Amino acid sequence: MSQTDTNEAKDQNAVDPGEQERIIKQIAKELSLSLKQVRTTIGLLDEGNTIPFIARYRKEMTGELDENQLRDIEERTQYLRNLEERKREVVRIIEEQGKMTDELKTAISQAVKLQEVEDLYRPYRQKRKTRASVAKEKGLEPLAEWLLSQPKQGDPMAEAAKYVKPDAEQPVATAEEALQGAMDIVAETIADDANTRAWVRTYTMDHGMMVSEAKTPEEESVYEMYYNYREAAKKMPSHRILAMNRGERENVLKVTLEVEAEPICRHIAGKVIKGRSATENVLQAVIDDAYKRLIAPSIEREVRAELTEKAESQAISIFAGNLRSLLLQPPVRGKNVLGVDPAYRTGCKLAVVDDTGKLLEVAVTYPTPPNNKKREAAAKFHELIDKYEVELIVIGNGTASRETEQFVAEVIAEHQNRELAYLIVNEAGASVYSASKLAQEEFPDLDVAERSAASIARRLQDPLAELVKIEPKAIGVGQYQHDVSQKHLDESLKNVVESAVNHVGVDVNTASPALLSYVSGVNATTAKNIVKFREENGRFKSRKQLQKVPRLGAKTFEQCVGFMRIDGGDHPLDKTPIHPESYDVVNRLFQELGFSLDQLGSKELNDKLAALDPEQLASRLDVGVPTLRDILDSLMRPGRDPREELPLPIFRTDVLKIEDLTPGMELQGTVRNVIDFGAFVDIGIKNDGLVHISQLSNGYVKHPMDVVSVGDNVTVWVLNIDVKKGRVGLTMRKPAGVEAK
Repeated sequence: MSQTDTNEAKDQNAVDPGEQERIIKQIAKELSLSLKQVRTTIGLLDEGNTIPFIARYRKEMTGELDENQLRDIEERTQYLRNLEERKREVVRIIEEQGKMTDELKTAISQAVKLQEVEDLYRPYRQKRKTRASVAKEKGLEPLAEWLLSQPKQGDPMAEAAKYVKPDAEQPVATAEEALQGAMDIVAETIADDANTRAWVRTYTMDHGMMVSEAKTPEEESVYEMYYNYREAAKKMPSHRILAMNRGERENVLKVTLEVEAEPICRHIAGKVIKGRSATENVLQAVIDDAYKRLIAPSIEREVRAELTEKAESQAISIFAGNLRSLLLQPPVRGKNVLGVDPAYRTGCKLAVVDDTGKLLEVAVTYPTPPNNKKREAAAKFHELIDKYEVELIVIGNGTASRETEQFVAEVIAEHQNRELAYLIVNEAGASVYSASKLAQEEFPDLDVAERSAASIARRLQDPLAELVKIEPKAIGVGQYQHDVSQKHLDESLKNVVESAVNHVGVDVNTASPALLSYVSGVNATTAKNIVKFREENGRFKSRKQLQKVPRLGAKTFEQCVGFMRIDGGDHPLDKTPIHPESYDVVNRLFQELGFSLDQLGSKELNDKLAALDPEQLASRLDVGVPTLRDILDSLMRPGRDPREELPLPIFRTDVLKIEDLTPGMELQGTVRNVIDFGAFVDIGIKNDGLVHISQLSNGYVKHPMDVVSVGDNVTVWVLNIDVKKGRVGLTMRKPAGVEAK
């Protein structure tokens, strides 16, 4: 973000001090944080600081809030500022109508949800023509007021007869018409009451049943379990809500939210009807009409929208968690890799890359049906393996992947003069990348499928660097990602990628523009400028050089420089996550210890650093304790990649078929996807096996993500096998009497 952008952001975020303080107090209460933490965080965000920067380099100021807490504050601040803006607009409109009261103004001011404000505004909102508005035009409001006054004496029909005006500009032909018009006005008044709507909404959420039925019961579909289904709305898990919504959208299901009307009408009557009166029976009929015709349909829409919003939020959260785990898979370094993009008719595309990801050669073979040219394909594989000293073969998990896997296993068995293994990787999004402008620039001489094979190979060598080139939602590691708000999904996934990239850090001398664009404070234009500067001037020798990059101003430099790494540069600290603003602290520390920066990474220095007490040392060095802890950790492991602490993926040399499985068999697998009801695990057969949530642990599991993450290597046992459907049920609960390997 440039300085101009930052100033504009400040102007846009300028809010009334009293309003700001209300927002701070509310967020602090909601998130169980101190007022100081919230106030400081909002201030830092308004100054144009990014969340990764604040989380890493402003820990003292925020009380060590993590990225999730900071994002919660950011999200709630934006919501509440928008809410305050809406309140001002609603107050203005009602005041212009001359209908504002002190009581209403206070209620609007104290509202904490947008829905509350809209409920209060509802009676004053410009409506399209309604039965009530027509009745008002006919002059029937006094009759409606008479009904609501609930007189002890009188006859509603006789009173209505006074309003019969057959010859008026807005004629009322009969007493029945007059009474019905007045009833319509009262019904709308009841339906627009904010307190009534709030109560009915809560009651419907608590007692409503989601009901679905098939529009054509005799037709088969993936929604058959919902052909005659009902479940308490508030207990429905997100995946079932989204599945029902999709079935309804595809015109397979009819979905309704059912709730018993009698208790609701009784509650409304208790608020409206004051006792015995001449209009009691009329008002009861009005209440029934108001609920069934006006309140119930809109409340059903609102409650279903709220359920969908929560379900979408859960689905997005799962996708985000899975994506982060996938992005942070450990890189497999130092190996030449043969990437395989499998296919049937068009053949398997091959791409060999060296240990730096540089493309060495591409080819195409046809080992799978309908061509079945296994001998020629094997010869090509052996040629490439020997020519480039390939150690790993990486197969995409798309069409024909398992047939290709069988073939690769046979090639490995034949290849006696070299250690070889293979791995199947998730190729989701590879085709999206291959057809992108970025891929065309990177591999201008390759066709789409060949680019895909190169991308598959590189995904093993550095998953993060390769996957950032793909639109995050194309990396299908979630559930129902196409059924949720795409705007919210995009925002959430962008945050995940940004968080992962800054957690790892980037080598400024090798990073692509796609990777650099996710670094704190860097946009796409600045990322391209960094690469262009590097191409024109050679490798960056120091972080300070970044200040010479066009459009990389002081604020952007402050935000990004700590996440940029320069290995082998002029300054030893440039390869660490230590921010240049703390270099003086490191110099004072090394002076006190009697070491020089040239000794960075040495055992002697590390032993000395490990023995230090940050609490005592911080005051002497005039630095905060959290920052000093981070500095000491970075000094002890300079150039460390946090992903390298994770276990490497499981490499295989032979194929397992579903027919080989037996109940109770112990296997090693890799978690491919985590969803609400369990986890899918690759055990080396055609389809991933499912570990249901009930089989993830011997104890209670609230959500699968509490136990497993995408990329985890896990020990599983076979529970059940359905050869016909190709399904395998797995358990992570060790069977009695079995010793895990």
